[in-house]
Amino acid sequence: MTDPVDTSHLETMAVHAGTAPDPTTNARITPIYQTASYVFDDAAHAADLFNLDAFGNIYTRIMNPTNGALEGKIAAMEGGVGALAVASGHAAQLLVFHVLMDPGAHIVAAKKLYGGSLNQLGHSVKKFGWNVSFVDADDVGAVKDAITAGTRCVFIESLANPGGVVQDIAAIAEVAHTAGIPLVVDNTMASPVLCRPIEHGADIVVESGTKFLGGHGNSIAGLIIDSGKFDWTQSDKFAFLNQPNPSYHGKIFTEAFGEMAFILAARALSLRDLGPALAPFNAFQILTGMETLALRMERHCDNALALAKWLQGRDEVEWVSYAGLPDSKYHPLAQKYLGGKGGAVFTFGLKGGYDAGVKLVSAVKLFSHLANIGDTRSLIIHPASTTHSQLSAEELVAAGAGPDVVRLSVGIEHIDDIIADMRQALESL
Repeated sequence: MTDPVDTSHLETMAVHAGTAPDPTTNARITPIYQTASYVFDDAAHAADLFNLDAFGNIYTRIMNPTNGALEGKIAAMEGGVGALAVASGHAAQLLVFHVLMDPGAHIVAAKKLYGGSLNQLGHSVKKFGWNVSFVDADDVGAVKDAITAGTRCVFIESLANPGGVVQDIAAIAEVAHTAGIPLVVDNTMASPVLCRPIEHGADIVVESGTKFLGGHGNSIAGLIIDSGKFDWTQSDKFAFLNQPNPSYHGKIFTEAFGEMAFILAARALSLRDLGPALAPFNAFQILTGMETLALRMERHCDNALALAKWLQGRDEVEWVSYAGLPDSKYHPLAQKYLGGKGGAVFTFGLKGGYDAGVKLVSAVKLFSHLANIGDTRSLIIHPASTTHSQLSAEELVAAGAGPDVVRLSVGIEHIDDIIADMRQALESL
C-alpha cells in the first residue's frame, strides 16, 4: 500500500503512513489478510518471485499485506529505507544477528539491557557459535576497547530497560563506524516519538511492537528497520550480503538491491529459513495502536515525571533513576536524544531491599504486577525476583536490577489515582 501523504510530522505518519485505503475494496482501515499463500499470475511470474527478480506476495511466512502496512508505517516513522515485521522483539534481534554473524563472530553489547536480551545474548546465541562481550556503554572508550577483528556489530538500547538509562547513540555510532561495523539500536522504550536513532548514526533499529507501539498489551510483534546507510561492501565481514548466495543462484544482495540489501536479506534469507513470522491479526492490532502512539507517549511521560518527583520525597525510597529528572546524570542525554523527555519506564530503590520489593508489588491495586511495559495501564515488577532472576548478584547490579530495585511502567490513568495507589502500597510496607 502506498502512503497517502507526504509529511515529516510524526503524529501524521502514525495515523497515515503505510495505510492507504485498500485498493480492492476501498476499505479505509487496513484489512486483515488472513491467508497462508497467494495465487501467481503465471509460471513466469512465480519463477520471478522466487528468484527475487520481482517483488510480490508468495507465502505469509515471508510477507503479508497487513504486515506490509505495519512495515511501511514503522519505516516512515523511524526514517528507514525499509522494515520487516516478525513474531516478537526477540525474533527481530535474532534475525538481525543471523544476517550479520558467522560462527565465531562477536557482538559488543551494553550491560544495561532488557533481561530477556541479556539471556538471549549471554546464553542462547552461544549455540550458534556467536560470542558476546558486555560492556558499560556509558563509557564509550569501553565500547571501543571491546571491539575485535571478529566483531560484527555493537548493540545498545536507546533508552535502556529497566533503569531508563540514555545511551550516547552518536558517540557509540562513531566508534562502531570507525571499526567498520554497524550500530544496532533497540528503540523499544523510547519509540520513534521520543527518539529516531537513525538520525543519530544508528544503522539498524529493532523494536518490540508489543510495548509502546501497540500500547494495549494485546499482541506480540517485533520490527526491524534498516537505515540503508551502512556500506556492506566495505569488507569481507558481511559475506551473507556481499558474496554470491547459493540459495538464489549466486545472487549478490548488495549488487542486486543496493541500500535495501540488509532488510531484504533479513526477509528472504533469515525469516524465510528461521520462520518467526508475524500473524496478520497481530500486525492489525499493532497498526491500530500506533495511531495513538504520539498522544499516549505524551501522557506516559508527563505521568512518569510527576510520579518520579513524588517518589523522591518518600521516606521508604532510597533513590529514583529517571532521565526526566533534572538531577539525573542522564538528563543531558535525554535533552539531546529524547526531546527532554524521560519516557514512561523508570526504576527506584526501596530502603527495605529485596523483601520490600516483593511486598510492594503484592500491595498495589491500580498497578498491574506483570512482565511487560508500554501498556496504557500502569505496570510494576520487581526485576531481581522475575525478569532478571537468572542473573548473578553482580550481574543484577550491573544491569541496573539490584535486589532493591522496582521497575514501573507508568500508564495513562489520572496521575492522582496513580500516586494514590503507590502511596497506599508504600504505607503498607
